[in-house]
Amino acid sequence: MTPRFLFLATILVVSTSFAVAADKLPPPADRKIDFAKDVRPLLEKHCWGCHGAKKQESGLRLDSRDALLRGGDIGQVIAAGDSERSRLIVLVSGTDSQTVMPPDGPQLKPHEVGILRAWVDQGCVWPADESPKTDAKNTHWSYQPIRRVAVPNVKKSDWLRNSIDPFVLAELEKRGIAPSPEADRFTLIRRLNLDLLGLAPTLEEVDAFVKDSRPNAYEELVDRLLKSPHFGERWGRHWLDMARYADSDGYEKDNPRPDAYRWRDWVIEAINSDLPFDQFTIEQIAGDLLPNATAMQKLATAFHRQTLTNTEGGTDKEQWRVEACFDRTETTGAVWLGLTVGCARCHTHKYDAISQREYYQLFAAYNNGDEETAVVPKSPEEVAAYTTAKQKFDAEVADVTAKLRAEQAKLGEAFAAWETKAQTALAESAAQPLKLHALDDLKVESDGNVTFVAQKDGSFLASGANPNSVTYTITGKTKVTGVTALRLDVLPDNSLPAKGPGRVAHGNFVLSEMTVEVSPNADFANARKLEFAGAKADFEQADKPWRAADVIDGNEGTGWAIAPQFGKEHWAIFGLKDPLAIEGHVFVRAQLRQLYGQQHSIGRFKLSLQTGIEPSITLPENVQKLLAVKPEQRSAEQSQQLLDYYSSLDAATKTFVQQLDELKKKEPAKPELTVRVVLQRAKDPRKTFVFRRGEFLEPLTEQEVVPAGFSTLPPMRPRDEKAVMSDRLDLARWLVSANNPLTPRVTVNHIWRQLFGRGIVASVNDFGVRGEKPSHPELLDWLAASFRDGNKSSQPWSRKALIKLIVTSATYRQVSRHRDELLEVDPQNVLLGRQNRLRVEAEIVRDLSLDVAGLLSKKIGGPSVFPALPPGITDLSYAGNFKWTNSTGEDRNRRGMYTFFKRTAPHPNLTTFDCPDANLTCVERRASNTPLQALITLNNETFLEASQAFAKRLLSHSSKDDAARLTHAFRLCVARVPSDRELHQLTGLLTANRDFYRAHQDDSKKLAGAIEVSGASPDETAAWIATARIVLNLDEFITRE
Repeated sequence: MTPRFLFLATILVVSTSFAVAADKLPPPADRKIDFAKDVRPLLEKHCWGCHGAKKQESGLRLDSRDALLRGGDIGQVIAAGDSERSRLIVLVSGTDSQTVMPPDGPQLKPHEVGILRAWVDQGCVWPADESPKTDAKNTHWSYQPIRRVAVPNVKKSDWLRNSIDPFVLAELEKRGIAPSPEADRFTLIRRLNLDLLGLAPTLEEVDAFVKDSRPNAYEELVDRLLKSPHFGERWGRHWLDMARYADSDGYEKDNPRPDAYRWRDWVIEAINSDLPFDQFTIEQIAGDLLPNATAMQKLATAFHRQTLTNTEGGTDKEQWRVEACFDRTETTGAVWLGLTVGCARCHTHKYDAISQREYYQLFAAYNNGDEETAVVPKSPEEVAAYTTAKQKFDAEVADVTAKLRAEQAKLGEAFAAWETKAQTALAESAAQPLKLHALDDLKVESDGNVTFVAQKDGSFLASGANPNSVTYTITGKTKVTGVTALRLDVLPDNSLPAKGPGRVAHGNFVLSEMTVEVSPNADFANARKLEFAGAKADFEQADKPWRAADVIDGNEGTGWAIAPQFGKEHWAIFGLKDPLAIEGHVFVRAQLRQLYGQQHSIGRFKLSLQTGIEPSITLPENVQKLLAVKPEQRSAEQSQQLLDYYSSLDAATKTFVQQLDELKKKEPAKPELTVRVVLQRAKDPRKTFVFRRGEFLEPLTEQEVVPAGFSTLPPMRPRDEKAVMSDRLDLARWLVSANNPLTPRVTVNHIWRQLFGRGIVASVNDFGVRGEKPSHPELLDWLAASFRDGNKSSQPWSRKALIKLIVTSATYRQVSRHRDELLEVDPQNVLLGRQNRLRVEAEIVRDLSLDVAGLLSKKIGGPSVFPALPPGITDLSYAGNFKWTNSTGEDRNRRGMYTFFKRTAPHPNLTTFDCPDANLTCVERRASNTPLQALITLNNETFLEASQAFAKRLLSHSSKDDAARLTHAFRLCVARVPSDRELHQLTGLLTANRDFYRAHQDDSKKLAGAIEVSGASPDETAAWIATARIVLNLDEFITRE
C-alpha cells in the first residue's frame, strides 16, 4: 500500500481507534521544547519527504505552522495545546494497531514522540525563520505584484507608434530580427472591422480609408469602430464563451430558457458603454449585494445563472445545487484568476498552491447564493418607446383630469345632497341588515323523473333524466319572520357539462317562471301565492335579453339565462311586494319552471330566504367605508375619492370620468420580463464544509470554512468590519482589488489573445506553475498596470482604451505574411515579428456570407432566433420535447450570436466551426480544419441562399461587364482589388459555369430556384450563383489577415 492510501486508510478508522490509542501514548517531555533543536530535525527526517514542499501526500503539508494547523484532505491533524487530541501524535506513536507513520523508514522513538507531545501541548511554537524556503508554488511569477516597468530603449525608434512597440521590438532586436512592415490599408481596415465588430467593412468605407492621407485617419477609424454598437456584439461574444452562455438548461431534458437572452443583451450594453471592468466584474458576481441594487445590477448576476440545471425526475436538488456552486467556483478561477481551481475540489492541487481547504473557501462565497426570479426591463429600445408612449398617455390623462376637476368644483350642493341621501340609506340598511336563511325539512322533486342529491352546502345537484322541459318543486318550512326576498344561487359542478350551472351541453340554462306559495299546512290546502316587486341578478344574458325580472313577469316565453359566463357561480334575488310576517311556522313551496326546451335546465342550485332591507342606493364597499367617516375626519385623498365616485353619477361630470376610464384601459404596459438570476440567501445561511474527495454527501464537519481567498494572494477581507465573514461582494472586490495581480494580467492576456491569436501567456487558461511563462513579461505587467490604473487619457479598467492601445500599435499593424528568416528563429511567431492570420469564429463565418449577400440583419439584441436547421438535429432532444420552428423574415438572418443555442443539440453550423458547447467556461476557442467545414459553406441551406442572393446582387450591378462584376464580387468579399491572375481565374470559372448550365437546363433551374433577375436567363443566373459560391469559399474570405 502506498503511503498516500495508507494514510487515508488510517483516517477512516481513526474515529474508532483514536480514544484507545490516546491512552497508550508516551508521556510528553517534562521541559521547555526548542523548535529548532528538538522538533525541526524530527519533522525533517521523518515527515517532510512525503509532506513537504515537493510532495504532499493526502494534501497534508508539515513544513510550516500554518500548513500543519490547516491539515489536509482528511482534516486537521494537530490540535495546538492538546496532544492527546492530535491525530498526528497517535499515528507517529506506533500505538495505532492498524497504521504507523511514517510507513517506511525508522519509526519515532517514545522519547521523540514525547518531545512532539510537549511541543504540541506548549502551543506548537514555530519561529518564522525556521520554515523551509518557500517553493516555486508560492514564488511563481503570476502571484507576484504587478511591476511598474519602464519602457525599454530600442534602436529602430522610427518604427514605434506607442508604448507597446518598444517591448516587442526589444525582444526582436536581441535576436537580430527586424519587425515586418505595416499592412496595406485594404488589409488594415478589414482587420480592424473583423477584430472590433466581427463584420467586414463596406466598399465605400474601404475606399474612403484607402484615400484618406491624413496622419490621424487610422486612429479616427479605430475610434469610429469602438463607438459602433456592433462592438458590444463582437466582444460580448467572447464574454459569453467564458460565461458558458446557452439558451437551454443542459443535461438530459435540456429545457429551453426563453428569457436568458436578456442577460446577453446586458453584456452587449455594458461593453458598448465601456463599463469599467472592475464594475463589470462586481455586478456580475455580486450585483444583488450592492447598496440599493438596481434591476439591471441584479440582472448582471445571471452570469452565474448560466450553469447547467438538471430537471430529470428523481434527481437530488441539493446535489445539483452543489454542482452549480462547483461550476461557479471553477469558472471564477478560470475567468478572473487564470487558474485550474477545479483540480483542488477533491484534493489539494498537485501543482499550484491551492489547498483543498482554499478551494472550499472560494466555494463558500457561492454557497449562499440561490437562483431566484427577477423582474427586469426589456431592451433599451422598448424602454425608450414605452417612455415616449407613457409621457403621451400621462399628458392625455392630465388634460382630461383637469377638465374633470374644473367641473367638480361646481358640484358642491348636488354632491352634499347625494351624500346625505346615501348616508341615510346606509343607516336604514344597517338597522336591518341582510341575512340568508335556509328552509327546514327541504325537499326537491320534478315532473320529469330528475334525481336530486343534497350537497353539504345546502344545494341540490340534478342528475339522471334530463327532459327537454321540466319544473322543479322545492318544499320546506320556516319560522323566520320578516322575509323580504328569495335568493336563488345556481352553482357550477364538475359533473355538469362545461361545469354548468346548466345541464345543456354548453352549461347554460333558462329559468322561465318562478312561483312561490306559503301555507299553514303541509298539504298546501290553504296556500297563498306571494307577489314579487322586482328582481336582480349578478349577471344576465344580454342577447335577448334574458333577465331575472323576466322570471316573475308571467310570460313563459321569457326567462333568466347566463351565457357566456358558464362554469361560474351566479345568483338572482326576487324581492317580495310585502315582507312575509309569520307566527309560529309556515310551509313554503317554490316552483322553478324551465320551459325553454332543449334540456336548458338548472344542474345545481340553492334556494334561500332573505331578511333585512336592501339599500335604496347600491354602493361599492369602498364608497360605503368612505361615507362612514365623518366629513371633517376624512383626509384630502378620501374626500377626493368620494367626489370622484359621485362624479361618475352626475350628468355634468360623467363624460369625463368615462373618458378617464377608457384612457386607463390603454395605458402602455411596462416592457418587463422575468429572468433567473443569483441572489444572496437572506434566511438560514448555509454552513460550508470541505467535502471528502469532493463528495457532497461527505462533508467534513470538523472542517467548516468561510469565504476567503488563496494564501498566495493578498487576503480577502469583509468590507464591513463588524461582519462575521466575507460574502460574494467581498469576493468580487477582492478579484479586482489593486493588490490582486492575477485579474489584470489574465484579462489583458484574454484581450491580447483575441487580437493576435496567441496570448502573451500562451496557456490562456493556466497562469499556474504548469502554464506557459509570458513571452514578454515586462509588456504584460506594463499593460496590466495601465489597464488597472488608467492614465491621463483613459479611465481605470477601460476595455476600449486597452483595445485601442493595442490596435494602434505598430506591432498590431504589421503584415501577417510569412517570412522565411523567422522559420528557424521563431516558427510560432512568439516574438511577434509579424501579425498572425486567423480564421474568423463560427458565428462570423455565417455572418460574412449573409452580409455580402445583402441578407444579414444587423438588429442588435432581443430574443434568440431559429435560422434554418438541417433535418434530424432536434430528434436528439429528450423525448421530442423541443421543436425548432425556423424563424422567418428578418429573424431568419440575424447575426450568428443570436442563434438559439441548445446544449444537447447545438446548431451544426456553429459546432463544425469550433463554437464551444457551453457546458464549461471557454476562455480560448481552438480552430480545427476539417472537410466538413467546406461541405457546410458549399452546400448548407444558409450558404446556398447567400450564394443565390449574392449572385442576384452582382447581376443587378450597374456594370454589365464580367470583369467589373467579378472585381466587385471579389472586393465585396476581401476588400482588396484582385490581381490580374486572380481575375483571369475567376473569369475562366464563370465561363466554365456558363457552358455547363447552358448544357444542363434542369440543373440551372434547380440551382437558380426562385431567383429571378431581369434580363438574365436561368442558366446565366445559375452560372453566377455557382461562381459566387466559390468566391464565398475563398480562404481569404473567412480569414482575418
